[in-house]
Amino acid sequence: MTQDTRPTVKLSRRTLLQGSAAVAGVAAGSGAVTGFPAVWSAEPKVLRYLGTAVNQSADIAKKVKEDTGITLEYVAVTTDDVTKRVITQPNSYDIVDTEYFALKKLVPAGNLKAMNGRKIKEYGNITPVITKCELGDGTKIGDQGTAPKKVMFVDGEHSTKFSSGMTEWATLIPTVYNADTLGIRPDLIKTKVDSWAQLLNPEFKGKAAILNIPSIGIMDAAMVVEATGQYKYPDKGNMTKPEIDMTMKVLTEAKKNGQFRAFWKDFNESVNLMASGETVIQSMWSPAVTAVKSKGIPCVFQPLKEGYRSWASGFAVSKGVSGMKEDVAYEFVNWFLSGWAGAYLNRQGYYSAVLPTAKAAMEPYEWAYWMEGKPAEKDIHAPDGTLLDHAGNVRDGGSFDARMGKVACWNAIMDENDYMVRKWNEFIAA
Repeated sequence: MTQDTRPTVKLSRRTLLQGSAAVAGVAAGSGAVTGFPAVWSAEPKVLRYLGTAVNQSADIAKKVKEDTGITLEYVAVTTDDVTKRVITQPNSYDIVDTEYFALKKLVPAGNLKAMNGRKIKEYGNITPVITKCELGDGTKIGDQGTAPKKVMFVDGEHSTKFSSGMTEWATLIPTVYNADTLGIRPDLIKTKVDSWAQLLNPEFKGKAAILNIPSIGIMDAAMVVEATGQYKYPDKGNMTKPEIDMTMKVLTEAKKNGQFRAFWKDFNESVNLMASGETVIQSMWSPAVTAVKSKGIPCVFQPLKEGYRSWASGFAVSKGVSGMKEDVAYEFVNWFLSGWAGAYLNRQGYYSAVLPTAKAAMEPYEWAYWMEGKPAEKDIHAPDGTLLDHAGNVRDGGSFDARMGKVACWNAIMDENDYMVRKWNEFIAA
């Protein structure tokens, strides 16, 4: 896709209403118009934002309010509950922030409107990592599992089937993505950690944890199984029933042997486990590592030789949203892609869906550290100002191309998803 370089004029409904109110005020003051109130009030721009607590930042809510007048009302639930609410309560939110792997459930339900690419200013600049599973130079990356390119496009606004190629209608407008790995406490670990197999290392008995979201946890488990040499999956993201049974058997044996301290489901829980030292190695998300570091506690998002498990998320609107509310939703999404939010998320170790706008909103030394894998020219700080890394150090995993180029698989919904979830829940309950 190529960017539309024609000049654009940004006219929001708020701007138009303000202009109309000003004209009306002048007319009323001159006596030219009678029978109308002297002051007109624009309808408040409010969006009920459904998602997990990970991306629901008070800083983002404050900034978008300042820039656009939009008020975000966060509805924070777990990853699984986002899916449930979209399917069962489509009128309980206006905009949803969800992961691409969930779309195999959400799109057939028909409760989301496809997003019109013609209304998204940066649609042509969305990273090919999302649209094609490629780096900017055309290098292919792993697409096992529910890679975004497989579920990003449909043929129309109300389509419930995925398109085989790129179209102007998107299931989600991507906002953020990453390549996930294991988090470790380097001050509490003596052994070199360079493989997913270390999650089951007896040295970490009672000090390991895995993510308790079935569609994500099963992928971490598969990375461990392959790393230990027990099995090579044709597609980790679409296991057969025997493959699911074998994978869960490995986890169950480890659980019986006392390997796991916890099975976390909440972002804050993962932070607390690692910050307290209750765990020293576990499934983690990049901003959770950032959160631990911000407390002054050593924590590393450890690169592993088998590669990364990746994910991506984005915005869609409920089928119940239309008219002015839909206009506000598109205004918010366009604001999100315009730079400030992307830079904010990049500073936590995420990656923005539109890299050029995020780059423009970052200092050159920040971009060099977070995206190019270069030693920090200055101390690196989190969005709240806390120190994350010292000048001279490099980011865990190196540059954007080095990290995303080693993606092995993506979070997934399998053909045997119901069976997998049942087996996973049995494992957790046992």
